[in-house]
Amino acid sequence: MLIHPQFDPIAFSLGPISVHWYGLMYLAAFGLFVALGRRHAARRPDLGWDAQQIDDLLFYGVLGVIVGGRLGEVLFYAPGYYFSHPLEIPAVWKGGMSFHGGFLGVLVAMALYGRKSDRGFWAVTDFIAPLVPIGLACGRIGNFINGELWGRPADPSLPWAMVFPFVDDLPRHPSQIYQAMGEGLLLFILLWWFARRPRRTGAVSAAFLLGYGVLRFTAEFFRNPDPGIFSGLGFDLSTAQWLCVPMVLIGAAMLVRPRRTP
Repeated sequence: MLIHPQFDPIAFSLGPISVHWYGLMYLAAFGLFVALGRRHAARRPDLGWDAQQIDDLLFYGVLGVIVGGRLGEVLFYAPGYYFSHPLEIPAVWKGGMSFHGGFLGVLVAMALYGRKSDRGFWAVTDFIAPLVPIGLACGRIGNFINGELWGRPADPSLPWAMVFPFVDDLPRHPSQIYQAMGEGLLLFILLWWFARRPRRTGAVSAAFLLGYGVLRFTAEFFRNPDPGIFSGLGFDLSTAQWLCVPMVLIGAAMLVRPRRTP
């Protein structure tokens, strides 16, 4: 069995300022968003995006990720704690960011940008959908470095089963790596290929919803489930899985409906 290296969460310090690996992963995600955005704009000039607009997208997206991700953590996973400790809500440096909250925050931010730029909501989300998964992979690598969001107990004979000593002595699935490879790298490859040529408006966004929803729903069977407001609703599903259900249904409906409607 493998043993988690128990990395120091602080990458380096500059005097009194400590730079955390997780923060560096966020910076890497934002940098890759810009680089991939410019590459996507170059291969699809028909979309009409330039470097300045992509930088503006990043600004709106960062706000959506941070505000939405934190509020999602508060509302979906630990409302009782945060409502009892309201001063902890803005303390993002202590950890606790929800993907689904960040996703909703980005949707609001992209709607505002689409209105401001007169592009429309779906034109914006179709452009950014292929750029997002690599950032998600960076986030999951940050989770692995921090030794958080570990997996469920695994068969000791599994070659990559890993012990997280700060949790217990049980071999577990390194679910952070599963998610980095699935909803990160694999989803990026699929969406980057799908968006290579013109598609019906909303199709790339729908593919993201469906792809992420299915991959995250599957990954939750290997990840130690986080308690949340939807825990205990039945079917032995986690809160994250319940939040993925509408993503899958909406994405599938958006992809299928245009085929039936002239």
